[in-house]
Amino acid sequence: MKNSSVILCADELIIAGEVYVPDDCERSYPAICICHGIPAVPYNPDEKGGYPELAARFCEAGFISMVFNFRGCGPSQGNIDMLGWTHDLAAAVDFLNMLPEVDKSRICLLGSSGGAAVSIYLAANDPRIYAVATFACPAEFNFMATGVTAGSLISRFREIGVIKDPAFPPSVDKWLEGFKTIAPIKCVKKISPRPLLLVHGDKDETVPVEQAERLYAEAGEPRQKVILPGAGHRLRQDERAVSAAVKWLAEQVR
Repeated sequence: MKNSSVILCADELIIAGEVYVPDDCERSYPAICICHGIPAVPYNPDEKGGYPELAARFCEAGFISMVFNFRGCGPSQGNIDMLGWTHDLAAAVDFLNMLPEVDKSRICLLGSSGGAAVSIYLAANDPRIYAVATFACPAEFNFMATGVTAGSLISRFREIGVIKDPAFPPSVDKWLEGFKTIAPIKCVKKISPRPLLLVHGDKDETVPVEQAERLYAEAGEPRQKVILPGAGHRLRQDERAVSAAVKWLAEQVR
């Protein structure tokens, strides 16, 4: 496979990514865009078992795969903003649509946690998306319900480095509203009749497995749910989750 760095532009921000392409490009390939979650720790470019490895895995399975850093994360510009993240993902899908090697009718998404929520929101509103797979997807963001204040959340994001601008957010209420707007429970039904896969661990300490059950109950057909016994939140590092997603998405585009 060949991989190369790419630069996307969303809302005048530079979004950094990588694209992995199979060696044999004499035909068109399905594509997948892989979306990371909300960071819990500062960015570490040397992290092993991360999203580039996942992108390479899908490339080996016959996909042109793309991974990128949402605004505020990694080397990308900007500050974490959930509605902005939907613009970043739309820019990534635009980029895949421009690649001559990509089969435009088979562009898929795989999102993890917060990136899974963004993936469901975009797919619900963008008919270009062919199929969606998710790891540990929240039904909704309920920071305030768990006793987290807006101030403590913003402070934590500053410590992690995903809020860089001292003046951000200009409106805390509007920024928080973005988390409510993209809540998957509000829009997951709109993905049907395109296929949806929900993969979740029954020991997820961050997004309880009950949220997967809520999403599955709300989603239309075709849908599939995989609950992994003993699995926690970081499913990209669980071979059972990765294998399930690769197998399922390969079947959808076959």
